[in-house]
Amino acid sequence: MQMTALLCAGMMVFCLLSCGCTSGPGSGPGVPATVSATVTGSPQPVLESPTAGTFILSVDSVVPGSTLPAGYTCTGEYQTPGVSWENAPNDTKSFVLILEDPDAPQGTFTHWLVYNIPPQVHSIDPAQPDGKTLSDGAQVGTNTAGSRGYYPPCPPPGKTHRYIFRVYAVDMIISQPTADRESIDWALTGHTLGSAQVVTTFGR
Repeated sequence: MQMTALLCAGMMVFCLLSCGCTSGPGSGPGVPATVSATVTGSPQPVLESPTAGTFILSVDSVVPGSTLPAGYTCTGEYQTPGVSWENAPNDTKSFVLILEDPDAPQGTFTHWLVYNIPPQVHSIDPAQPDGKTLSDGAQVGTNTAGSRGYYPPCPPPGKTHRYIFRVYAVDMIISQPTADRESIDWALTGHTLGSAQVVTTFGR
């Protein structure tokens, strides 16, 4: 009887080992690992602000996603805002600045177009005149209304429109004495090193 009992006990141990029944919880092939038990170090950061070194654009008195101040529109002083940018890509030869309304009734309306901004220039002062060139040598293109310079946002009453300020870093000087949006878009094709933007809104 004693030998029989020992033999049975040995067989039970052999069965447990061969079936893997001594494994701890969660270690089997069908049980996924618990993330909270395996993650070490600091949690991933929440991207609430641009990463250091990112090409960014800033517009005076404008928080991205907020309402465009009235002074920059047809309900105010018709003035251009001051804009600035930083961390442009290496090998930039010039910058292009565009303000557009993609929600205009007849399609995208370009309100402001400045090109051949020198690579060492990283800002445009507010209240710019509607001349052919700026004081730093940058050239001013024509807006969708057909005039040179800044055409203040003035959407039809009702719907709120988006107004997008965008700066492009370009790998060349654009050889056009006067340019409109179509010719600038053509020039930017294949020559844009990077871009940054600020989106704002305005309605009447």
